[in-house]
Amino acid sequence: MSEILVVGSGPAGMMAAIKAAENGASVTLLEKMRIPGRKMMITGKGRCNITNAADISEIIRNISGNGVFLNSAIRRFTNEDVRTFFEEQGVATKVERGMRVFPVSDKAKDVVDAMVHRLHELDVRIETEVEAEHIQVQHGCVCGVQTVSGACYQADAVIVATGGASYPKTGSTGDGCRMARELGHTIVPLRPSLVPLETEEKWVHDVMGLSLRNVRIGLLVDGKPAAEEFGEMMFTHFGVTGPIILSLSRMASLFLDGKHVVELALNLKPALTPEKLEMRIMRDFGIYRRKTLKNGLVDLLPHKLIGPILDFAYLDPEKPIHQVTAKERHRLVETLQEVVLTIKQTRPLAEAIVTAGGVSVKEINPKTMESKFVRGLYFAGEIADVDGYTGGYNLQAAFSMGYVAGIASARSGENA
Repeated sequence: MSEILVVGSGPAGMMAAIKAAENGASVTLLEKMRIPGRKMMITGKGRCNITNAADISEIIRNISGNGVFLNSAIRRFTNEDVRTFFEEQGVATKVERGMRVFPVSDKAKDVVDAMVHRLHELDVRIETEVEAEHIQVQHGCVCGVQTVSGACYQADAVIVATGGASYPKTGSTGDGCRMARELGHTIVPLRPSLVPLETEEKWVHDVMGLSLRNVRIGLLVDGKPAAEEFGEMMFTHFGVTGPIILSLSRMASLFLDGKHVVELALNLKPALTPEKLEMRIMRDFGIYRRKTLKNGLVDLLPHKLIGPILDFAYLDPEKPIHQVTAKERHRLVETLQEVVLTIKQTRPLAEAIVTAGGVSVKEINPKTMESKFVRGLYFAGEIADVDGYTGGYNLQAAFSMGYVAGIASARSGENA
């Protein structure tokens, strides 16, 4: 029976341990936190968006960071396989808007508890508050792990599933990347992905907490369109966040690192052509013709936004509506469909939902997740340079990588 060590008890680590044990290995799971699955507990705002019900090709497209690398893994352990796994563990699932899959209970704890229960069923040894320090190698093969306390665990294979460097309070502090670098692996620089953005403009502080739906945001790099998203966003005291902002943040982070000028162009009324928007404004102005501008836009805009929009359009909020000229009306239309925000920086990596960067996928076998440098060393989850958009794609990637690594490590031990 092969001895497998799994370092890290996030989604990838627990799935790897389960699959290795199901395939006959003796498995020990090392976790430096007090309990397993800490970061999973807070995913999906505590509801745990476990996967996405889209087609496999769509899932791979939405793993923007090296999704093609996961083609084999995701086809071996699909989104349907993930749902089946959890339903067999007693966690019923449901599909919500955007094909996002959640537990029916809306409790991330149920997802974590189901995985821990399965680990116990398989007699996987879970050792918490044990922090790995070094991966031990002899003659190009893994032979174990040394912990911070100096203890040594012998193994035929080691699966490193320590996560990235976001939400460090949950245990993700980049340890795995350090250990991989010690063994000669290339670490693509870690940076935030799925992270709020800070703006130069201070007026956002006055509208913080305001959520907008059905808006379009374009990402501009040195004044040229680079990407765009449609959906929901929210203003904060430092800038902007929300689903469409998070989706654009990975690309924004890349260009900010390259010292480019990065801006967001916000279209508040993307469903209307300029002509139809002007007609809508004229209709509202007819209703409120005896009022001032600031009181004539109450049906068109959230109250908090009226002041900033009139300011950007160089319009006097106290001006009577019946005195507004056609030229001023055109200026208002243009402003409503392009509010430009200058991005100063992303929020810190510690606040990112996902870490971009990590062990280069060029140095990992995509069919087994084994290192191309060290026999018996496997990587699974966010430690690898793989990251996706919000919507269940990152957990699907973690589960699929864990599945492949767990089975491959157990079978390699049999053949050793």
